[in-house]
Amino acid sequence: MYQLYYSPNNASLAPHFLLHHMRLDYKLILVDRKANFHKSAQYLKLNPAGRIPTLISHGQAIFESPAICVHLCEENPEYGLIPSLGTQERPQFFQWLSYLNNTLQAELMVRYYPHRHTTDSEAIASVVAAQDQRIADALAVIDQQLANKQYLLGDSLTACDFFLFMLAGWSLSIEKSPMTFRYLAPYLRRLSQHSTIKAVCEIEGVTLTPFEGES
Repeated sequence: MYQLYYSPNNASLAPHFLLHHMRLDYKLILVDRKANFHKSAQYLKLNPAGRIPTLISHGQAIFESPAICVHLCEENPEYGLIPSLGTQERPQFFQWLSYLNNTLQAELMVRYYPHRHTTDSEAIASVVAAQDQRIADALAVIDQQLANKQYLLGDSLTACDFFLFMLAGWSLSIEKSPMTFRYLAPYLRRLSQHSTIKAVCEIEGVTLTPFEGES
């Protein structure tokens, strides 16, 4: 059995999608952020970075959401959520997963936690405005990738799509919402109706209302 240390609508959401979609045997362990459990000695033994999520797989602790996603996909290849070795889609998978994590998610973290960089209120407002533009630029790149495609890599659903849906949810409050993009918006509407996304979001209390509408 897998064990996923999670917090609702945190970076654990993408691994949670995968665990549910692949119908794997898993247990959710809620991390109490208000009590700073993720900074406790007990949790730091599993994840020295003190962040969420952490996956326990065969007694081994694995942290960082993209790494967990890749591990789950490679350990359960029969579900087809990662392209096979030797295919043209394989490097594309890692390219887009890296872009989502290192560019879009990184920009989102600066946007939502500007106090980590400055305590000046005017400077914080400037950081937020700048990040809204950076996030919109990243979403524009993704939007163009989705032109005439059902999923991020083409015709097949992969872990990248689940990861992107998680980040798109975090991006809804920026000035240029992902739901304003030509290709990204209908793609997200379709994904919001996926049985896995609906079920997991219900478990975690994540509303899908912003994604509703005609595709």
